[in-house]
Amino acid sequence: MSSLHRLLTASLLAHGGLALAAQPLGCLIEPARISDVGSPVIGVIESTLVERGDMVSIGQPMATLRADVERQSVAVATSKAQAIGEVRAAEATVELARQKLVRAKDLADQQFISGQALEQARADFQVAEQRLAQAREQRAIFAKEQELAQAQLGLRTIRSPITGVVAERFLSTGERVEEKAMFRVAVVNPLRVEVVLPSSYFSTVRSGMTLTVTPDFPGAPARLAKVTVVDRLIDGASNTFRIRAELPNADYALPAGLRCKADLGDSKPLPSTQPSARPAPKGVDTSLRLQIDPAMISLTRKP
Repeated sequence: MSSLHRLLTASLLAHGGLALAAQPLGCLIEPARISDVGSPVIGVIESTLVERGDMVSIGQPMATLRADVERQSVAVATSKAQAIGEVRAAEATVELARQKLVRAKDLADQQFISGQALEQARADFQVAEQRLAQAREQRAIFAKEQELAQAQLGLRTIRSPITGVVAERFLSTGERVEEKAMFRVAVVNPLRVEVVLPSSYFSTVRSGMTLTVTPDFPGAPARLAKVTVVDRLIDGASNTFRIRAELPNADYALPAGLRCKADLGDSKPLPSTQPSARPAPKGVDTSLRLQIDPAMISLTRKP
């Protein structure tokens, strides 16, 4: 049993188990999601851009690593990708070969040159075209290398994967980053509400239903939450199960980690399945010292 389940179950049992069914149930308000943000590459922290308690959005830079080599790689790749001299030279060669081929055709039609000379001019033109295509392909490769260098440089900037609040900063400027996380980010809109219920509610609670959550926080009004998860397993030791609800927190007025009370509203537990005792006939002794069925007692009485 998890520590959260033990805490909620203890709260439930402390108020009388199933007798709590008509009362608000103890619950906990937690972040909807927690992410430990690390670096995909090994490096030394150059700067940290956020601190504990700051709000961050998806894609926002949180820290940078030293990237002198990567910046130079981007500069070199950019220079290669922007160089067009080889392509221009190949284009000029193609144009010259085309003009020679046209003149060769005219001379061949007038029978001033042999067919072999015409074929040579045609072959030169085709070779020039292939060299132009090769130059263009090489430039496309340089463009891909530029994108690769920029992507490697981008890995040196640590960005937030989610929108939330920075719960912890583990490393500082100058420290080496390897496998350890740098930040912990928690999603606080929406919040997650964990509730432990008696097993008698198992058939009455469904995903999508709403419940009223009253945070244990000064001035915090009751709010509506939507049930998103109903556990399919019942804890045998406590005869309870857990549900999870989503609590909107667009104004960020509620912090995570609060205790709360959850009210299921009109949901009713199932009636007890244990057989009820038959009422004893009038005048029959039902004390523990007499353990005989009342029907048998009535048969043994004299008229």
